[in-house]
Amino acid sequence: MKEKGGERAAVFLSDWPDRLSLRRTLAPSALPALQWLGPACRMGWPPAAEVLAGLEAASGSLAWRQTYAAGDFGPEFLARYGWSELIGERGAIASDTIAVGFLLLGPGTTYPMHSHDAEELYLPLSGAADWRRGAENWRREPPGAPIFHQSCMPHAIRTGGAPLLALYAWRGGDLQQKSTICWSPA
Repeated sequence: MKEKGGERAAVFLSDWPDRLSLRRTLAPSALPALQWLGPACRMGWPPAAEVLAGLEAASGSLAWRQTYAAGDFGPEFLARYGWSELIGERGAIASDTIAVGFLLLGPGTTYPMHSHDAEELYLPLSGAADWRRGAENWRREPPGAPIFHQSCMPHAIRTGGAPLLALYAWRGGDLQQKSTICWSPA
């Protein structure tokens, strides 16, 4: 899962918008999964404590979204899944080269195998989770471990007893693409 984390992050940062002042007004929205945001922020990775405290404080003013419908992964998944984009084509800060935001998965959730054109970098901030790429075995990754998925690489995430909160970055490809589901949840 870890492929030269610092070098990968540098590539993503090269797509960072020059003008962070280009802001859009987004209507705040909430999702059922937000019930786990507070606990995730409070039990998060210590080096990210300030970011987590800021996210928890600002969570009510963010646009929380879902990419899927109940027919994709089921209503239980939707009750435990959400994301909020800060930078990107749907974020408050406009960018057509990178999307950056937060992914939240409630405890006991499997985000089934899926893929997308964009390269993806995750930085888990709270909750150790199991990650899988392609035919590889599930692998437990702790908060702070960068996780990279190449373009079109099938991957999945599984949480245990704690929620997962991760910072994500997408670059390349369609930054608003709905992922391709690689197989149905078991």
